[in-house]
Amino acid sequence: MSWIDIGHIDEVPLRGARLVKTHIGCIAVFRTAEAEVYAATNSCPHKGGPLSEGIVHGQSVTCPLHNWVFDLNTGEAQGADDGHITTYPVRLEDGRILLDDSAVTRRSAA
Repeated sequence: MSWIDIGHIDEVPLRGARLVKTHIGCIAVFRTAEAEVYAATNSCPHKGGPLSEGIVHGQSVTCPLHNWVFDLNTGEAQGADDGHITTYPVRLEDGRILLDDSAVTRRSAA
């Protein structure tokens, strides 16, 4: 894995998100707890809703357009909805959020 620093955790609001621009497009970084972050595609597979503007709850995000809920660990839609968002490995190191650049690169090659 190749980790890139994408910012300090305090730059992402608690139970909120921030967008990070990459060569494959914007990736949403979600902060679900004081020291817990996830990264995923910003676009809902249903109607393309901006997930970074959704409601972050538990370890999930709800799309702001039609209330589809995605597990941020797996990217799978919850409940009766059938869909998936791409998730990316992230980790925290001394308050800095690190995104796995090799996962983003693999996604761009697919």
